[in-house]
Order: sequence, then structure tokens, then C-alpha cells
Amino acid sequence: MPVKHVNGVNLFYDEIGQGEAIIFHHGYTGAHDVWLDEISPRLQHKYRCIVMDCRGAGDSEHPEDGYSIPQYARDVIDLADQLGLHKFTYVGHSMGGGIGYHLGIEYAQRLEKLVLVAPIPAGGIQADSTLFEAAKAQRQSAHARQEMIAQRMKVRLRATVASVELSVDRALSVSEGHYQDSWHSMQEFDVVEMLPQLTTPTLIIAGAADGLCTANVNDWQKLPNATLHVFSRVGHGVPRGVPDDFAAVLDDFMEYGVVNARTQQAKSGQ
Repeated sequence: MPVKHVNGVNLFYDEIGQGEAIIFHHGYTGAHDVWLDEISPRLQHKYRCIVMDCRGAGDSEHPEDGYSIPQYARDVIDLADQLGLHKFTYVGHSMGGGIGYHLGIEYAQRLEKLVLVAPIPAGGIQADSTLFEAAKAQRQSAHARQEMIAQRMKVRLRATVASVELSVDRALSVSEGHYQDSWHSMQEFDVVEMLPQLTTPTLIIAGAADGLCTANVNDWQKLPNATLHVFSRVGHGVPRGVPDDFAAVLDDFMEYGVVNARTQQAKSGQ
């Protein structure tokens, strides 16, 4: 299993393909699986696709601390350094999108492009704390796996039983520090006032059936150099739900960059 010793922690990573470098990051309680199994094979003919698991998740080490969005961003940068990447494109899903916002603000000089996939809101997660406590209690119950699989099968569009089982197993395997502290970090996250400073060419990808869609569109409107793609009839798990279309949209953005009303008006001279 390939690992890199990143900021004192052994982090899983893998890569396939050659070309422009793209680092893919998962969401809260997720892992690299969809990026390595579904998306990278569709892009490897043109891009160097690098997937990773953050500390405390997937196949990475479970340290005692460091479970925050700023630390996760530092880990991405250190991994890039170890792979010899001065600049790269970053693709982050959900919490990984929050990491992407942080990278775009604090490490803009390292990014070629930025892709935020159903990202957490720029103003942080506003969910009721009772929901988190209920999920935590379920996670600790004797029937957690069966209950979580049943719940996810109800709302996952186009999902296979195998992919849902894998996502639940990954969620149950994260460290307690990751589970607790990452959630609090997402709640405390707030970069709304800094969005106008994020000038890296950015693509936000949202699912129209995702509860975060409205926040994603609102945040996109505050970015000075961004484009938006919303998938109809797709929920939060966009890459797993529509892998062919997702890979095509990402490839298009890599090829043509930001396309929006302002760029089109500039081209027409109006």
C-alpha cells in the first residue's frame, strides 16, 4: 500500500496516468475509493491522477490530533511537495471542498485550478448539533452498519449496494478524532469574507438534489473567477452517481478553464 510520511503521519496515496497533475480529496468520513476506481480511469489518458486519504480516514494513519481543515490543507501541500509538484489542480468533495477553499485562499500560488465538488458552505456547516449527536450514537450502536446501509440506500441515487456498503465501512473506520474534530472544524469554518480574494480559476460542481446546492450556488456568485455546473437529479455523491458525466465536465474545465457570463461577454467585446 503506497504511503507518504506527511507532516508526521503516514498518509495513503496512489496515482495513475500521465500529464497535468490533479490531486483528488474525499469528504468527511470518506476515502479515495471513488476517485481511484471510477474517476481516475476515465482521465488517466490525459492527466496524472493522484488520490489521497486524509489523516484518520481511509487507509491513512490515525494520529491523535491534526483533524482540522487548515491541517488537512497543509497535508495536501506537503504531499504535493513530496511528489515534486510545484503546481497542481485540486479536486475536493464535500469537506474536501472546504479544504479546497482554504487552499485557494492560503496557497493560491500552488494551484493551477480548483474544483469544488458539492463543497461544504463557505460559511461552514450549520446543522443542528442534535443531528450530529444522533449520528454519533448510531455509529456506536451494535447495529450501526445495517442501519446506515439501509438509510443510505434510501437516498443514494444510482448507487449500488456494494458502493453503499463500502461507504458505510469507510465511515465507520475513521478515527474518533477525525469523526469529532473534523465535524467541529466544518462548523467553525468561515471564509465568506475572503471569497473575493480567491482568484484561482475555480469550478463548483453541485447536485441539484443535494441539500448543499443552494449554498454552493450562492458561494459561486461571490467568487471572481469561477464557473458552475449543476447536475440534475443528482445528490451529494456526484462522482459516484454520474462518473462518466463528471469526468467529462472535469476534463472540459481542465481544457477550457472558466466559462461564465463575464468571460463570454469579454470574448464578444460587449
